[in-house]
Amino acid sequence: MSAISELPIASQLWLNTLAWCPNPAQQQKFEQFYWAMLAANLQVNLTRITDANDFWEKHLWDALSGIQPWLGDCTIVPNLRVVDIGSGAGVPGVPVAVARPDWQVTLLEARRKKVNFLDSLPGLLELDNLIPVWGRAEDYHSKASFDLALVRAVGNVAQCLDYALPLVKPGGLVVLYRGQFQPQEAQALAQELPKTGAKLARLLTLSTPLTASQRHCLYIRRPGPDHTPLPD
Repeated sequence: MSAISELPIASQLWLNTLAWCPNPAQQQKFEQFYWAMLAANLQVNLTRITDANDFWEKHLWDALSGIQPWLGDCTIVPNLRVVDIGSGAGVPGVPVAVARPDWQVTLLEARRKKVNFLDSLPGLLELDNLIPVWGRAEDYHSKASFDLALVRAVGNVAQCLDYALPLVKPGGLVVLYRGQFQPQEAQALAQELPKTGAKLARLLTLSTPLTASQRHCLYIRRPGPDHTPLPD
């Protein structure tokens, strides 16, 4: 395990990059999440990211970059039903549930050992909007009941869309978290979208605040009237 330090507060970095920062109660939940993950990581391989600054940027900031359009004003799209597909250690779903306590966030994870950790989080973090579920995305394709699906590090663009699009309501959105969005990925997306009828509603490009790496968030809308608005 790498050197461990206190989780940074980084209020100005939050504001400068995402136009949002956690309140003291949310910061405390982030701290609790960090230490819970470190403790569980000694028994189960949850993450290689244990340094506090890395955790802040690669787990917390990265998770919330995907919902940046909805962070600044919690009256925008209230009470969404969100699914984090392949949640792993709870990212991006747990930070999203902390930042938007009015959203119901399902953590969908196929590996039982990781779900055991996720099961501990609603009580530990006092998040009654967090719902861990043991299962695969394919098992839920008959239940297109989510307004928003979050997909991070679970495969290529085509695989991500296969997993996520059937889970959102017509007109709902899928957020694909990508690092470098390479030309071949853009080409694959352009080939895949016509097969599904889905459309790229927005491509958000960000620079990570500590390491200045590129980050891309793709907002894919399932065919249908705009069910989940995407603010300007």
